[in-house]
Amino acid sequence: MTIEQVIASIRNVPDFPKPGIQFKDITTAMKDPEVLRFIADELYAYYKDRGITKVVGVESRGFVLGSILAYKLGAGFVLLRKPGKLPAETFRVEYSLEYGVDALEIHKDAISEDDVVLLHDDLLATGGSAGAALQLIDKFKPAQVQVSFLIELDFLKGRENLPEGVDVHTMIHF
Repeated sequence: MTIEQVIASIRNVPDFPKPGIQFKDITTAMKDPEVLRFIADELYAYYKDRGITKVVGVESRGFVLGSILAYKLGAGFVLLRKPGKLPAETFRVEYSLEYGVDALEIHKDAISEDDVVLLHDDLLATGGSAGAALQLIDKFKPAQVQVSFLIELDFLKGRENLPEGVDVHTMIHF
């Protein structure tokens, strides 16, 4: 398995969720056990010696690889969800994305100051949801935060909208 094979397994869906958006659909990659295993193993290899204690997955596609990474790293898994989905007291941040406005929430007891956090999402586009996720994580003042994406759309320059000095790793660049 190679990165080129992973890229070939990702489906492009034109005009979703609105006209002009070229959606990168990872469900076609996730359904292939060899591709899923390769991605998980590659991400694990990158993060295995970084002391990660919590993996934070962004709803919903960030849950897939985020939970696998947490398991492989021996870390806890934290859900970042859309509003109204978490049952206990939450922090909330609203953000803009390339096709609208949204919000994310996290339980107020999800992360400790001594945690080394890995934020994982499937895709970095404009940086809106990642920036909001980092704002939420920052409320806990963890020991360290690292960020992982499966895909980065370089032409949207989303990395420029993330805080300076954040350790960001992306497997696939478009």
